[in-house]
Amino acid sequence: MIAPADRVIRVGHSPDPDDAFMFYGLASGKVKLEGITIEHMLEDIQSLNVRAMKAELEVTAISAHAFPAVAEHYWIMRTGASMGEGYGPVIISRKYRTLEELKGKLVGTPGPLTTATLLFRTFTQGIRHIDMPFDAIMEAVDNGSVDAGLLIHEGQITYQSLGYNKILDFGEFWDGETGGLPLPLGLDVVRKDLGMNLATILSRGLKESIAYGYAHQDEAIPYAMRWGRGIDYALGEKFVKMYVSDLTIDMGEKGLRGLQMLFARAAEKGVVQEVPTIELV
Repeated sequence: MIAPADRVIRVGHSPDPDDAFMFYGLASGKVKLEGITIEHMLEDIQSLNVRAMKAELEVTAISAHAFPAVAEHYWIMRTGASMGEGYGPVIISRKYRTLEELKGKLVGTPGPLTTATLLFRTFTQGIRHIDMPFDAIMEAVDNGSVDAGLLIHEGQITYQSLGYNKILDFGEFWDGETGGLPLPLGLDVVRKDLGMNLATILSRGLKESIAYGYAHQDEAIPYAMRWGRGIDYALGEKFVKMYVSDLTIDMGEKGLRGLQMLFARAAEKGVVQEVPTIELV
């Protein structure tokens, strides 16, 4: 049996500026968890969703969409959620301007388990879609292989400067649809077999890591920008602060209600099979 002092916890998160910022305190060693060594596993979110389906990692980022499929094995951390507050994934096009114009057309979507694709399937009708890597969607729109694209990550803040038409911002739509609830996009989850005590320590550790990042932005923002994918410092800082907010530190009752609403609406449309029980750590 591994002694507690030697406990290695594998933490999966995506190589994106917001995740990098959140985990900076832990990754840099400035935040330490006694008796625990964190092994960081950087992979794209779709790969982490698939890993979570097999319960491979002790702690991992996942798309909110993936949680019903992994709820048997994971608890949701109160800390680490990415939530849009009036902003979120955006449908863009070169040719078209409205959802009505997209009826019968083809939209590039960023993966079957991403929350963006859940939103698309739940709230649009009569529009075809094809999944592809999120960072290939703009090129697919430009070369005409799709008629429109559903953008996540940095594309949400760069598309306007690149001349695309905004058809729908799901964050704006969700804000109006729910009377101001936040839109849950990404979650951090912890495996149940660790036990509640260790799970709580890990959740608090991530909270401390985020707090360290905010208290030392001169260190944490440049670190996060290593994964900025072509955006400048100002846009990188904007993106980080969009998705590492007070609700990321603790989603609270408001975040929980947003999550429950998301699953309820998706279940109504058959996009998820059932609304999972949510227990926050």
